[in-house]
Amino acid sequence: MSLRLTLIAHAATAATRAAAFPLDEPLTPGDYAKASAAAHVGPVDAAWTSPALRAVQTAQALHLDAAIDPRLADIDLRDWAGKSLAGLEATDAEALALWMADPGAAPHGGESVTRLLARVAGWLDTLRSSDGRIVAVTHAAVIRAAAVLALDANPKSFWRIDIAPLSFSRFHAQGGRWTLRCLNATAGC
Repeated sequence: MSLRLTLIAHAATAATRAAAFPLDEPLTPGDYAKASAAAHVGPVDAAWTSPALRAVQTAQALHLDAAIDPRLADIDLRDWAGKSLAGLEATDAEALALWMADPGAAPHGGESVTRLLARVAGWLDTLRSSDGRIVAVTHAAVIRAAAVLALDANPKSFWRIDIAPLSFSRFHAQGGRWTLRCLNATAGC
């Protein structure tokens, strides 16, 4: 049995362009058009999406009949949702530095990187016995977490992985382990 998992980062949003932590915002018409013009995903055996509007709309633009799975949700930033990175650096620099240095910290009152890793690991574990080709539209944080887990990397490396909007990352599951085939590709990989 072999599973090929492609994780697709949702299209850019106004928050992405403003370097802000998003709320549940839609894609702009231009971003939806970019998603529609993205590389053809091809045939899949199953498709999933985060419940966030930006992920659902990206899946629709890619012509995926995707089921919603809350485990694919973006990292919960609670008190920081909707705030810009520059604004947080000006008003809460110590807390922001702590969050980026300590994977177990959650000064925003939401989810720590450690908790995100556990959530994504749980989702990946449910797929291990699957066979075929699965696609999921999700968030950069979830894709970073999957990469850290596949590589069995130190959780501190989470912040050293850059995931662009509408990028494709592919993972394989075989023999009970995950491998990373490509990361952050601009077309199907």
